[in-house]
Amino acid sequence: MRAKIQGLKEKYLPKNPAHRKILKWGSIGFVGIYLIGMIYHGFCYVSTDDAFVAGHIIQISPKVSSHVLKVHVNDNQKVKTGDSLVELDPNDFEVRHQVSKADLEAAQAEAAQAKRDLERYTNLSKNNEVSKQQLDQVELRARTANARVSATTAHLRQAELDVSYTKILSPASGHVSKKSAEEGALVQIGQPLLAIVSDEKWVVANFKETQLTHMRAGQKAEIKIDTYPGKTFKGHVDSIQRGTGSTFSMFPPENATGNFVKVVQRVPVKIVFDEQPDEKKPLGIGMSVIPEVKVRG
Repeated sequence: MRAKIQGLKEKYLPKNPAHRKILKWGSIGFVGIYLIGMIYHGFCYVSTDDAFVAGHIIQISPKVSSHVLKVHVNDNQKVKTGDSLVELDPNDFEVRHQVSKADLEAAQAEAAQAKRDLERYTNLSKNNEVSKQQLDQVELRARTANARVSATTAHLRQAELDVSYTKILSPASGHVSKKSAEEGALVQIGQPLLAIVSDEKWVVANFKETQLTHMRAGQKAEIKIDTYPGKTFKGHVDSIQRGTGSTFSMFPPENATGNFVKVVQRVPVKIVFDEQPDEKKPLGIGMSVIPEVKVRG
């Protein structure tokens, strides 16, 4: 082994002692500069691999119960705000709308007649041709007719809304996910039909509490995503959560009871992209991320 190492030295190392000395001190200088760079980077930047891509997930559910007439989207399809997603059978609701409309017309006719009667009895009462009791009865019928107009107007408005609810539109731009709606199926109010993953994405990074000493909103960040090695996204710190992750867990710690062991806590930090990534590099919620935040310099 020694002979082999000696052979490699003679083969690759310069034979001139001066050259060897230059190589030796050059190597030491390179290592020193590298170590200084690492120390400086560690002093100015903080990073964590406990981070992921986050975004809005909008659950789409019907406001009325009916059979699914048509599904206009497929899994992972791109949609825009206002695009038609699902269409429910509107027949029952259209019939109720027609009935409500007829009830309103009848109530309006009754109210108009009651108004004319009230005007006539008011004029007669001025000449004492009708009793006060008769006038009160006519006034009561007029108020009742007006109240019925208000009630039937509300019923008609509700019927119109029910008809409109049979056409389910996208509330935001994004991609379809978790589609369970099928044509012909009976769906109930609040039943999940699909989800829309919005185009807006950001990063949630769970930094150690000891890394937040100099972190502030607005500081620049470099975002590396495991899906796209070699690609660095630019961003900045948007906000720091006012509480550790464990505080908002289902079973928060109760340090006042039992034995206590100090554990370094992690605090979620929201990092937003300076520019949303293009469609050529799609981001999925939950993707692993390594962000670096410049806290000094």
